[in-house]
Amino acid sequence: MALGITRYSRIKDRTLVRQGEVVHTGADGSFDDFLDNALKALNIAYPKFYKMDRAAKLGFLGTEMLVNNTAVLSGYEPARVALVVANAHASLDTDIRYFETTKTMASPALFVYTLPNIVIGEICIRHGIKGENACFVLPAFDAQQLHDYVTMVMATEKTQACVAGWVDVLGDQHDVFLYLVEKKQQHINALEHTAEQLQKLYEHYGTVDGRS
Repeated sequence: MALGITRYSRIKDRTLVRQGEVVHTGADGSFDDFLDNALKALNIAYPKFYKMDRAAKLGFLGTEMLVNNTAVLSGYEPARVALVVANAHASLDTDIRYFETTKTMASPALFVYTLPNIVIGEICIRHGIKGENACFVLPAFDAQQLHDYVTMVMATEKTQACVAGWVDVLGDQHDVFLYLVEKKQQHINALEHTAEQLQKLYEHYGTVDGRS
């Protein structure tokens, strides 16, 4: 079974990078301003985005860079697309903000996002993904574990594509790396799906100039 990384995206240092090319960067304003402006830069109309927490927004933006304005997922039945995401801080960013609201009036809107796997739900709703999904909380980005689990998911005949990667945020600190892996043999420019390749992409596209 040949697996290929066909698309990848990175969000770090308030910069959106797709396939190694900078899509948007914004140093002015708050981190929340950056997230909202990034959506506009991608030319996406999705009102629910503004209700999401930061983790869900980051996962949404990273996935949009993988599939927006392309037919990359439309060629698959929804149940044949999987989604695997990991992070280090779970939902702590939202947990802290929700706790602060309990001192006056607890926010139901924030409470919804006090689970680390909600980002997966938002991505699945947006793109109609109905295949296997998983969310891991790890000490740090682990290319080997991500590779091994995604490879296992893709080993089944049912799963033909998988969106996978890392979506982590705590305060203004954010770190996103997402990629699409497919079985299709005709992707001649696809990168080999190995732990080494994942680590290289994660590190190389850490900042605009290619340094992590």
